[in-house]
Amino acid sequence: MENLAIAAAERPAIYMSAAECDALFALALSAERSQPMVCAMLMAELDRAELRDADALPDQTVVMNAFIDFVDERTGARRIVQLVYPHDADIANGRVSILTPVGAGLIGMTAGCSIRWPDRSGEDRILRIISVTPPG
Repeated sequence: MENLAIAAAERPAIYMSAAECDALFALALSAERSQPMVCAMLMAELDRAELRDADALPDQTVVMNAFIDFVDERTGARRIVQLVYPHDADIANGRVSILTPVGAGLIGMTAGCSIRWPDRSGEDRILRIISVTPPG
């Protein structure tokens, strides 16, 4: 898939704790047969993540259960979502699964960064993070 070939150099740095990275990698492996495309996208992001202690992540880093205010630069649509595990997903209430293209594209990013990322239909979007509110 052409979108998966976007050079890592064109993507912003992303940050994660080792524990969260391991948990998400296990999740992606367990869902790989049912959702091969999004799992491949997520695993590619996990592979390039800079791992840090959870308390040493940059301010406003997208972690699981965080609230993310972002803009789709292509459409101008602004959304606030919570990034959650699949069993907690509820798009009507703004809870987006990590096993969606948007979820996989947001993980590890920090406020102020943008990424060119495909949506469910394969169309590229440019997602720009406005702010991130930690979980809890």
